[in-house]
Amino acid sequence: MSGKIVEGRMTAAATGEVTLFLIGMRINSFWRVRHWGPLLRAMPRMLRELSRDPDSGLLGYRLLWGGPRLIYVVQYWSSHERLMAYASAPDGEHRPAWAAFNRRIRQGRGRVGFWHETYVVPAGAHESVYRNMPAFGLGAAGGVIPVERRGESAAERLGRV
Repeated sequence: MSGKIVEGRMTAAATGEVTLFLIGMRINSFWRVRHWGPLLRAMPRMLRELSRDPDSGLLGYRLLWGGPRLIYVVQYWSSHERLMAYASAPDGEHRPAWAAFNRRIRQGRGRVGFWHETYVVPAGAHESVYRNMPAFGLGAAGGVIPVERRGESAAERLGRV
């Protein structure tokens, strides 16, 4: 993580619905690079494609390493519909990558694992706090505002008080 530190207590500026998409792979056999290498190279291509298109619906992402075997991406989307539209677009990077992935995972007999989770978070059902942090998470995806604009406590920011 790098970038300019935003001093003080901030919260994500996003107020509407947000779709959180987590996707990753687990390398079960390091020496079988031909099974997991192409999968590892496909994700950056898709992320570049999405980042170049401001109408894609991708608000932001973070690529993370979960130890020596697990690689995953946290993605913030403006809507579930836009995420699904990208996943099924016939002319995008995803469809051919998905087809190739399915062939490789079947041939690999357990040498690589895959997972994804999708969470549709309704407007008003998410809150955040960043203190003396560079842009991060939902705040990096949609900007930050001073926390007092939304409430001092998590319960206030969620409208649960």
